[in-house]
Amino acid sequence: MTEQAVRPRAVLIAGPTASGKSALALELAERVGGVVINADSMQVYRDLRVLSARPSVEEEARAPHRLYGHVDGAADYSVAHWLEDARAVLAQARADGLLPIVIGGTGLYFKALTQGLAPMPEIPAEVRARVRALEDEAPELHARLMAVDPETAARLRPSDTQRLMRALEVFEATGRPLAHWQAEPAPPPVLPAGEALKIFLATDRTALRARIAERFHGMMAQGALEEARALLARGLPEDRTILKAHGVPWFARHLAGEIDLDEAIEGGILDTRRYAKRQDTWFRHQLEGWTALPKGEAQELLRALFP
Repeated sequence: MTEQAVRPRAVLIAGPTASGKSALALELAERVGGVVINADSMQVYRDLRVLSARPSVEEEARAPHRLYGHVDGAADYSVAHWLEDARAVLAQARADGLLPIVIGGTGLYFKALTQGLAPMPEIPAEVRARVRALEDEAPELHARLMAVDPETAARLRPSDTQRLMRALEVFEATGRPLAHWQAEPAPPPVLPAGEALKIFLATDRTALRARIAERFHGMMAQGALEEARALLARGLPEDRTILKAHGVPWFARHLAGEIDLDEAIEGGILDTRRYAKRQDTWFRHQLEGWTALPKGEAQELLRALFP
């Protein structure tokens, strides 16, 4: 029997930002008794409901939602942290007799969930601080990494500061290259790929670009600038992931008097469009065995499987 002929134990819905994942998941959850589980690395933060496009309070009241806004913006939240949180939520969903519906746009979350995650060491705070102090020295970072971990360095662009620093942190903390840790066998996946229906929402790029702009302007009406202002007022360390959320760096420049609001809005829209393009490319090349469907066809499939 095909995957479509068997009612799966879970549904995974991935796709670019603004592709309609949340609405699709909410409809399914309401119809069959499901729980919507977040797999978006920005929607985990409680500080950014508007700018991360988290489901509204009203939408969350229509069906159970998990792993949305449960992390403080000051936290250094990783794929490994999310995977452990997802493990607990999936176990609870099954105990409650609810269909797990995992949705989001963070490909590494889905990959870790269905393929397992190689064990990685915890990085002491003092090591992280020492390496992060080198952030402005991108070419030097690549050279440093090449000297101690040439295999990883060869895979990274000299401008990819974040990944270069991560590899250097691992070596500084353990004395072993990141490539060595990545080669360690991963434990069994939390959710084996064969147990889930895996849908990737295929989108028309022109329509998606328009939708992203429309949604960003809608965020402005919902208080996106005020949300960014409150976040920036916390004075978080510059390396916090939440500060890279689309719109936040541009609003920071606007609030500092460097650019006007229209330029900040356009910058946020452009960053989001670029991100959506990267998401589409990543999912198509990194996740095998997923069914790529336009939203309408995905909706029909889900209604057929879960009448």
